[in-house]
Amino acid sequence: MSPSRVTQYRSASHTHVGMVRQINEDACLDAADNGLWAVADGMGGHASGDYVSSLIIDSLRALPPSAVLSTYEGALVDTLDQVNTLVRAEAEKRGVGTMGSTVVLLAARGDEGLCLWAGDSRLYRLRKGDLQPLSRDHSYVQELIDSGLLDDEAARHHPMANIVTRALGVQDDLQLEALRFEVRPGDTFLLCSDGLNKTVDDHELREVLAHEDPYQMVRSLVHLGLTRGAPDNITAVVIKAS
Repeated sequence: MSPSRVTQYRSASHTHVGMVRQINEDACLDAADNGLWAVADGMGGHASGDYVSSLIIDSLRALPPSAVLSTYEGALVDTLDQVNTLVRAEAEKRGVGTMGSTVVLLAARGDEGLCLWAGDSRLYRLRKGDLQPLSRDHSYVQELIDSGLLDDEAARHHPMANIVTRALGVQDDLQLEALRFEVRPGDTFLLCSDGLNKTVDDHELREVLAHEDPYQMVRSLVHLGLTRGAPDNITAVVIKAS
């Protein structure tokens, strides 16, 4: 096996309640030492979304890292499955219909990257000036886009833009999507809740992610969202590979 070209990951995270909501139902994980980063967005309109998102992040944080990404992937999936079961039981105990949260995570080992997600929190990659979403929303409006009934701009303002079709806690069996990909030196990744990507345009994300300091980038991204009125919680995690 040839040696990894990626030798270091630097990262930073920032979350904000926004300008309208009273509770921050977002939670995030920035664990560069473990090669693991995540964003969870507790589902608005449901009971205790902040409980679910925090439980996801705390459970991922407690998971011992594995040097082999395929082994780590299995442990990550098992952990999220266990959290899904706990959340389902807690909802029944509280007598509420649904407690849920989106989740998106990035795990990296050298030149290898893994994304797991359910819902509409996103993973983006900036590579040589080209910004691409690596995750694909599990949402009602994404299904309309895929069927050609809606374009991306109209989707941002659609009255059902907050309806997700997958999330942790909403079904007995958690449906996660997985993507494996190569990481190259110079790649920059952004994990975010939809409170960011629904208020900040892609060209603005690209411009901010072109800078060098992850801490300044997450602060700038959240600030951009706040200047647009931030009707939802906003969370950003930036990771740079070198």
